[in-house]
Amino acid sequence: MPADAPTILATSGGVVPGARTRWSVGPLTSYAVDLAGVDARPPKVCFVATACGDATEVIRDFYDMAQQAGFAASHLQLFTMPNVEDVTAHLLDQDVVWVWGGSVAGLLAMWRLHGVDEAMRTAWEAGVVLTGVSAGSICWHAGGTTDSFGPALRPITDGLGLVPYSNGVHHDSEEQRRPLFQRLIGDGVLPAGYATDDGAGVLYRGTELAGAFSERQGAGAYFVERDAGGGVVETALDVRLLR
Repeated sequence: MPADAPTILATSGGVVPGARTRWSVGPLTSYAVDLAGVDARPPKVCFVATACGDATEVIRDFYDMAQQAGFAASHLQLFTMPNVEDVTAHLLDQDVVWVWGGSVAGLLAMWRLHGVDEAMRTAWEAGVVLTGVSAGSICWHAGGTTDSFGPALRPITDGLGLVPYSNGVHHDSEEQRRPLFQRLIGDGVLPAGYATDDGAGVLYRGTELAGAFSERQGAGAYFVERDAGGGVVETALDVRLLR
């Protein structure tokens, strides 16, 4: 079932500690599933763990969460070979695609190698809801900050660009993130963009922001832009707390 407009929920969250499993689906991911508007059947959710090398334990944790949440679960795996014959057809058959964190540079390289970048665009345009955390948030944007290359953060500037903004993740929890994101925007390396604290996310309908949400009290979201004098302005967004 397609959403009523191309939809992305880009987050620095989406999971919470589980009681009987390592993780449980968090309110942000539950909200992404709600946005798909599924009724009278389990929602189809495809998990994509490319950014962590399709780590088997992460995929196992997803299926534990999915079973608990009542999803009709699948995953897209690229290592050591794609696990589905037709990536585009598989993604188009989903209600939600949920992309995990890790190396956004590695994710983008592997997606382009296997045509997943265009498959994601096709799914997004068809109304499949796209969501994800960290690398799974930055990837939809023009770029952001990443530790893909080492502990000193660097810019990534070749995101999929489904939305024309940059993206800052873990804005409150990793000390390099906020100052580097601001500096890169001030220097014109990255376009203006949206940043999220851990536990927060930003929603796009089409290519425009449609709201900011959190699954943790106090988690913020921000718009960061260059001002006329070449400085940087960070504006806190109104954030709705999900339960």
